[in-house]
Amino acid sequence: MDLSHDPFVTAFKGNFKSTMKWEQLDAFWAQLRAVADDSWYIYAVGEAPPEQTVSADKLIEFITEIDTLLRKDHQESYCAIVYADDLEKPSYVKIFDPHNLGVSCGFSDNPPLPGWILSRIKPCDLNVAMPPPGGRRCLPNARPTSYSYAPYRSEQSAPAAP
Repeated sequence: MDLSHDPFVTAFKGNFKSTMKWEQLDAFWAQLRAVADDSWYIYAVGEAPPEQTVSADKLIEFITEIDTLLRKDHQESYCAIVYADDLEKPSYVKIFDPHNLGVSCGFSDNPPLPGWILSRIKPCDLNVAMPPPGGRRCLPNARPTSYSYAPYRSEQSAPAAP
């Protein structure tokens, strides 16, 4: 299946700006919270793309939890692992997994996929649209983080609370 012209893939390949410093990430999260509504998808790359958007409350909860995870697992003096199409009015956000950064500076023909994507565009499966080179496979849930992706699929498919 050719997904090269899918709107989600086209946006994925667009221009992004980084939150280089932790203070910039704080300001960015504030901007994202300000535009939080029920039109956002939360996509844990490596899992099946979500079919439904999440509520504003779920998006804000995700932001809080992912921020905690990034600060815990990316213990650097800089951030530089969260990228957005627009830092002031975001509609597409790539969040890289601190345990799978690959090339952190410069350019690569095969950069690692982000760990999570927040988007107003319905996601397609990036592992299908952009398969890894040389026959390598992406293994779902293979990241060594303790973060659970399941609650951020959608409210319809989220597991029931214990």
